[in-house]
Amino acid sequence: MDILKQTITQQGVILSNKTLQLDAILNHQVDPQLIMEVGKEFARRFREAGVTKVMTIESSGITVAFATALELGVPLVFARRKKTLTDGEVWAERVPSFTKGIVTDIVVSKNVLSGNDTVVLIDDIIANGDAARGLIRILERAGARLAGVGVVVEKSFQSGASLIREQGIRFESIVQIKSLENGHIEFE
Repeated sequence: MDILKQTITQQGVILSNKTLQLDAILNHQVDPQLIMEVGKEFARRFREAGVTKVMTIESSGITVAFATALELGVPLVFARRKKTLTDGEVWAERVPSFTKGIVTDIVVSKNVLSGNDTVVLIDDIIANGDAARGLIRILERAGARLAGVGVVVEKSFQSGASLIREQGIRFESIVQIKSLENGHIEFE
């Protein structure tokens, strides 16, 4: 999507050769029209996969996952980073967060995910892929079928996407960033 690349180039902030801040686009402020277009693109790519639910992790992936779920006409489930008093029984995983620099628990209530579900995982950015792999483990324990993983921005110079692809899992990204070297965003 050229409009997404253009927006990232104009509004993304390179913090280091591994870190790109997309607060003005995906993580803090959201352009609803752009997010809906991204959701339509993910829906187009996964429409034939028999998806019954879209899943993400709070919080930055929620808007894109919502747009995808809306376009597919299925529910959105998001993993919480903390168990609440009302959750009851949950599927839980501990995952490191690249951007937060900490390890967090992610939880999904057992009453919203079952072996009858076919799930596509949607998120904003993939770096090392720890969050995605944590969600995949939750899906496996729940007995749900994984249709694939979709991310808005793949940082292809980091290992996350390739580790998921190496598992034979379908992986779709809207844009791929090859490098953030020398203060310049280089797309694939």
